[in-house]
Amino acid sequence: MRKKLMLLMTGLMAILILAACGSKSQQDVVKELEGKQKDLTSYKVDAKMTLKMGSDSQVYNVEIWHKDPSFYRVNLKNAEKDQSQMILRNDQGVFVLTPALNKSFKFQSDWPQNSSQAYLYESLIKDIVADKEAKFTETKGHYVFETQTRYQNNSMLPTQEIKLKKKDLSPVSVKVMDPDRNALVTVEFKKVKFKASFDKDDFEMKKNMTRAQLNLPAMAGGGDEVLTVKYPTLDLKGTKLIDEKEISLENGKRVVLTYDGKKSYTLVQEKVKAKEASTTFVEGNLVDLGFTIGAVSSHSITWSHDGVDYIIASKDLSKDEMIEVAKSVQAEAVK
Repeated sequence: MRKKLMLLMTGLMAILILAACGSKSQQDVVKELEGKQKDLTSYKVDAKMTLKMGSDSQVYNVEIWHKDPSFYRVNLKNAEKDQSQMILRNDQGVFVLTPALNKSFKFQSDWPQNSSQAYLYESLIKDIVADKEAKFTETKGHYVFETQTRYQNNSMLPTQEIKLKKKDLSPVSVKVMDPDRNALVTVEFKKVKFKASFDKDDFEMKKNMTRAQLNLPAMAGGGDEVLTVKYPTLDLKGTKLIDEKEISLENGKRVVLTYDGKKSYTLVQEKVKAKEASTTFVEGNLVDLGFTIGAVSSHSITWSHDGVDYIIASKDLSKDEMIEVAKSVQAEAVK
């Protein structure tokens, strides 16, 4: 009898030990992620990013390269419109390239350290580690974290769900949610290669501009100078459109929209053509608008999209409010 009892207890202990070995706590996974980040020297990632904008969605193919310590190349290409934009960081600074217009902007910025970036692996790890109240669950093949974000307009996109493979802790998907838990930004990682190799000039600005232009359609940035005016859909209480002026230019037109009220602002839209290569220094912080990259300062925000330059200027709007107005300009155009 004693022998049977001993065998039974030994079996139970073995089961408990095996169960413990097969399951990791949230702290265990976070510690492994911290170790992964310390050992992270380089990677190449292919992903699909979907932005939900009102009733519409836009899909972008995103190619991400990273080389330690601070070299980045993020190429965003609209899956339907053959349009691309690239964020490049090298030892000369942070650049935003618009190949179709042969134009680049240079920022004095600490991007990507100053905000969450849903498509950058080390940024996701940083968000997980920083949020001591993060929720943790697991499935058969994945670890799932729900964390706070570090966006400048955190109140609009406060939380995100990050799914990682158990096998190697590589990213599977990210859903960035609004306060009602609607996923407004979804990133699905298709291919992740750690310890990727790069050529010496893979992060050089001129090479990347030339390489991107070779992949453009023959008529990119061409002669279609029709400017389709877009109107912000964000409803700022007490603010309304009071004036719309059209100004003829040598190669197109400029439209100036004036909004008056407690939150008054001016929105300028201008169709631009491809020109000789130029790099413009931009004052302000780089901000990810989802559909494009912009520059925001104390009283203005500028961006380019679909061959159109935009600027919002205001003394009444905060930076967060300007960002939200800018995002809404790309939604369905209504007055």
